[in-house]
Amino acid sequence: MKHNAHGRGRGRIALGAVAAVTGVALTLAGCGSSSGGDDDKAASAIPTGGTDDGTSLTMWSRAPLEKQATNAVNEYNKTHKNQVKLELLPNDDVEGKVGAAVQTGSLPDILAGDVVRVPYWTEQGIFMDLTKQIDSLPEKADLQSGHIKAGTVDGKEHTLPFVTDISVMVWNKDLYKEAGLDPDKGPTTLQEFEDQAMAVAKLGKKDVAGTYLAGQSGGALVFTLFPMIWGNGEKAINDEGTESLMASDSAKKLYAAYADLAKTPNGLGAGSKEETGATWTAPFQNGKIGVMQYPATAVSALFDTSKFDIGVAPIPGVDGGSSTFLGGDAIGVSKDSKHEAQAWNFLSWLMTEDAQQKVFADNNDTASNLKVLENGYKDADPRTVIANSTIKDGQTPIAVNFNEAFNAAGSPWQILVQDAVWGDASKVDSDNDAITSTLGQ
Repeated sequence: MKHNAHGRGRGRIALGAVAAVTGVALTLAGCGSSSGGDDDKAASAIPTGGTDDGTSLTMWSRAPLEKQATNAVNEYNKTHKNQVKLELLPNDDVEGKVGAAVQTGSLPDILAGDVVRVPYWTEQGIFMDLTKQIDSLPEKADLQSGHIKAGTVDGKEHTLPFVTDISVMVWNKDLYKEAGLDPDKGPTTLQEFEDQAMAVAKLGKKDVAGTYLAGQSGGALVFTLFPMIWGNGEKAINDEGTESLMASDSAKKLYAAYADLAKTPNGLGAGSKEETGATWTAPFQNGKIGVMQYPATAVSALFDTSKFDIGVAPIPGVDGGSSTFLGGDAIGVSKDSKHEAQAWNFLSWLMTEDAQQKVFADNNDTASNLKVLENGYKDADPRTVIANSTIKDGQTPIAVNFNEAFNAAGSPWQILVQDAVWGDASKVDSDNDAITSTLGQ
């Protein structure tokens, strides 16, 4: 499973996804700014709550979020006259499919996408302006704001939260016991993280390593490493999304810890340097990793199936504190929809407490409604509750060129991590300058 990122500061709850999008540039020829009058006019005709009259709607979502997307569509279709037909797109096909549809006017009625790509899509006019409808939602004050902010251009709102994914620290309690560590205590600082990973590495067990890093996946790297900077009270990029701050003293300490692990036998799992993100969760899932940052959606699926006991905690800051990468997908009505009122009926329904409970909370997934997050997990696994508690301290970075600077294959961020952990760490400052240059393009 691949991961991505996007965000602006530390909002009440800024959400985002995880599963990476391809680095292929999206060409949106003939598609103007999202603030155009045609979109505004069309949106203004949508009645409050939308229309449920038996219309057939089309929807695209990313394949890694099949569980959540399918649950949402199935629950809606069971209780409404409108029927949504869901198409799941492989990660690597998203950009090409959306780009081609833009040029032919064939986008689906409802489009969900990685929150890190949403700012670019919104600026290119892919989504309909839904400011009036979003502002009139009874639940708006209770929704996490990151996915709304990601789709806001010139004060006009185009998207809502769809699927929320968060990054957490996980550890193998069985390996911790073998290594003489307290199985109930995960790391609370970078030093503790390194020490605990080293302790597992020193077990010398075949195919077992202290930790794991997706060295060739920029998206997974932001999902796992940014929270250790945020937890320290620092920023990874500036609020304008135009400057990288990942050459700070704290960032260099972070890279140095991984470099130490990379030089230690069994410190970093085999394949870390080459990992593209396609299999980066598998080593922990298979019981081969002591401790690492991990997507909450992926670890919750292991609670009932894993052969070893799993610990879950917030990701610690370099010197303490904690944070999480608020990932996931945002959702909106596309500019090509001829059924705006019906599509809005689906979106507005999904924001209700009842839908958030049934679709997300009841399935051990993270809701986007704060009231449900607070009250809807009484019967959930305690580790899910721990994961949800990290959201208040989480962030989602927002930048129009985030994908090119961080997530794309061969991005300057990916090069920085390769240099810092496995190569020449003296290049970090110049590599960081290259990220800034890409952000400002």
